[in-house]
Amino acid sequence: QVQLVESGGGSAQVGGSLNLSCAASSVERIYCMGWFRQVVGKEREGVIIMDWYANVWSADSAKGRFIITREYIKNKVTLEMNSLNPEDTAMYYCAADLFDGDCSLASASYAYWGQGTQVTVSS
Repeated sequence: QVQLVESGGGSAQVGGSLNLSCAASSVERIYCMGWFRQVVGKEREGVIIMDWYANVWSADSAKGRFIITREYIKNKVTLEMNSLNPEDTAMYYCAADLFDGDCSLASASYAYWGQGTQVTVSS
């Protein structure tokens, strides 16, 4: 069983930055861990994922703006979001999976989820 606890988020101005963190409690190795986001009425979309070997999968919308870091000993990932725009407004969810294989930006690939933290970007 894996429990994910998110922190961070909140409000930012256009062009600003926000950080999100996610801490996992797990006795097993977490291979894929990262972030999804969802706007009401839309499907949950993958933002950025890092695997155990530090490979990164990211959505086009995140490339060049979002940075994921992972602290393996602490079972923690941090998302640094820069150059925020209103389209980044969403509920952000931490996701994790124990499967040792290529990670994915598809939500169906993840068994464990955090409770979500809201990010709002305004002009």
